[in-house]
Amino acid sequence: MSAISIIARLTFREAIRRRLMLAGLVLGIAFVILYSIGTHFIFGQIAADTAANMPSQMAANIMKAESTNAFMMMGLYAATFLSVAMAALLGADTLAGEINSGTIQTIATKPIRRADIVLGKWLGFIELLGLYVLLLCGGIVLSTFIQSGHIPQNLLIGLGLIYMESILIMTITLMLSSAFPALATGGIVFGLYGLAFIGGWVEQFGAILQNDTAIKVGITTSLIIPSESLWRRAAFEMQTPLTGTFGSPFTTTSVPSLLMIGYAFVYLIVILVIAVRIFQKRDL
Repeated sequence: MSAISIIARLTFREAIRRRLMLAGLVLGIAFVILYSIGTHFIFGQIAADTAANMPSQMAANIMKAESTNAFMMMGLYAATFLSVAMAALLGADTLAGEINSGTIQTIATKPIRRADIVLGKWLGFIELLGLYVLLLCGGIVLSTFIQSGHIPQNLLIGLGLIYMESILIMTITLMLSSAFPALATGGIVFGLYGLAFIGGWVEQFGAILQNDTAIKVGITTSLIIPSESLWRRAAFEMQTPLTGTFGSPFTTTSVPSLLMIGYAFVYLIVILVIAVRIFQKRDL
């Protein structure tokens, strides 16, 4: 078994035993349960209102599907934020904490390349984030389907992009963790995520108001950190055409191109390479 796979397995097990992961798991389950209870009453009210007020059964079905999709997108947006938060918290202390405590020397002094340490931890966190995203987003989609029979279009593409966003944030956190203390790493990551969020809002309002300058500001922000572009593309893939006409953080009116998604993928790889290079040169 390679050094990378061994470190990935150990990282996965260690992360599961941490109280942070337990708290995230409990909060994630609570979130899905709360969403299910809330939408149970909301979907029932929507069905009653559309049946009473729509002129035909076809119109009632369309309105019900649009409303259901809108609430599901709200739930997925919240799940995406929770996944991003978990990605940042997992990666912030992994290298910085071990360097500060000196425990990293027990691994780095053995015949294991430093690159293997970074890549192993990265793979371990990828596996863990995959399960967490599946729990949150899969739970929301399953709950919505059981209650309403609604399945969003391009579901796998949308969930894949949400998963990629969490991996992107985790990779940025891992890179910063190799150079800065855990607290500084967390502050920088959440600051960058906030920048991406505001940039996405500016671009969306620019698209609604047809303001080219605002759109360019949003695109520039996406080039700095493309996390919000991944969510907006995921929302575009899963939202219905009518839902997409309403600008909100849960949908998108300014759709990131496939070129931007490719840029985000390359960005992720480059950040991972930088993380490896920084850790290789770091004085432990």
